[in-house]
This record gives sequence, structure tokens and C-alpha cells, in this order.
Amino acid sequence: MLRPILALSLCSLMAVPAAAQMSDVTCEDSARLAQKLTTVLGAERQGSGLRDPDTMVEVWVTEHNRDWVIVQSFANGTSCIVAMGAHWAGPGKTPA
Repeated sequence: MLRPILALSLCSLMAVPAAAQMSDVTCEDSARLAQKLTTVLGAERQGSGLRDPDTMVEVWVTEHNRDWVIVQSFANGTSCIVAMGAHWAGPGKTPA
């Protein structure tokens, strides 16, 4: 149930045709996507790492219910949601 709610929340924030699928709307301007993750979902970036010289991968987690989103950011200013889920367990924490 969590994934559909998260997906619908993100889809509703992005201007796309009603017939578009989630795979069609997972990319956004990096600053705008970060703002939406922070202000709408209440997520905080928990970590990041370089995939290659032009690509960074970030893990965002909501404090409220520990939902997580993995974002891949590119040097051209675009970021894409590549995975999402629930029950994130960071260092020292166990899944709910």
C-alpha cells in the first residue's frame, strides 16, 4: 500500500498527461525533485555516492514512516527516481 501512495504523491506533483505511466515521469530537474522530496514527502537525504564521474546516487528517507527513495542524479541537472520502498533501516536501526 505504501508504494502506490508514494508513487501517486510524486506523480501528482509532476505535470504529465493522465495516461502516462510511472516509468514516464520518474525524472525531473534535480533541484525541483529535491524540493518535492523534502517539502511534500518530508524526506531527508541519508547518503550519497558517485556511480561514475557524471552520476551520483542518493538515498532519501522519510522520518515519519521510514519510506525510502533512491535517486540517480546526473551532471546535466536531471535526477531520476530509480527505486522506492518501505521500512528503511539505517545504521543502528532495525526495520519496523
